[in-house]
Amino acid sequence: MKLPKLDKLEEGIGIKFKNKKLLQQAFVHRSCLNENPSLKIEHNERLEFLGDAVLELAITKNLFNAYSNPEGELTTWRAALVNSKMLSEVSSNLGFNEYLMLSKGESQDVGRARQFILANTFEALIGAIYLDRGFDIAEKFIKNNLLCRLPKILEEKLYVDPKSHFQEKAQEKVGITPSYEILEEDGPDHCKSFVVGVYLNEEMIARGKGPSKQAAQVDAAGKALKKKGWA
Repeated sequence: MKLPKLDKLEEGIGIKFKNKKLLQQAFVHRSCLNENPSLKIEHNERLEFLGDAVLELAITKNLFNAYSNPEGELTTWRAALVNSKMLSEVSSNLGFNEYLMLSKGESQDVGRARQFILANTFEALIGAIYLDRGFDIAEKFIKNNLLCRLPKILEEKLYVDPKSHFQEKAQEKVGITPSYEILEEDGPDHCKSFVVGVYLNEEMIARGKGPSKQAAQVDAAGKALKKKGWA
């Protein structure tokens, strides 16, 4: 396996890297190195760790400067911007799927596991941009590709968390606080998959799936809202 050329990607994001290997590393999933140990490059998890912090700082700084809303509201808006669904959607739009370096097994999965990988890759790319070009360029990339989505989030109230919404509706309609139970857990540590059921008393209303317990709970709550007609 050869490392892909990323000139087209650089052109698409409007950033020329000084250290091309940093850019390549951002797209290397751990599973790829498990199958191709001869590749002389690290996987992207350390870059993801760094990029996550840079992303949170940039989003927080811009929300704080642009809005005088209470901390709780800003936190909710930030969560809507940086969740895995939003980050994977932006990554797909930028064509990241074309450059991901995955194992044969991971490359065939285009469901929720891929969503999680794309979201992590977005954070890894931010980490790479930060190391190569500094915070200002990383922040500009975040503004151009992620913060620009905030008006739609606010207009359509996409920041409303399905779990919170389902709990409010359940308490209002039937006087019950929902509970969640893990039904299935599968996959290696770096790529877990969870199935969770959401219940009202003993009745399971819906099942949700996700790469984390929290994501599976959110998915279950969203399905439960639709099933109950409370969305």
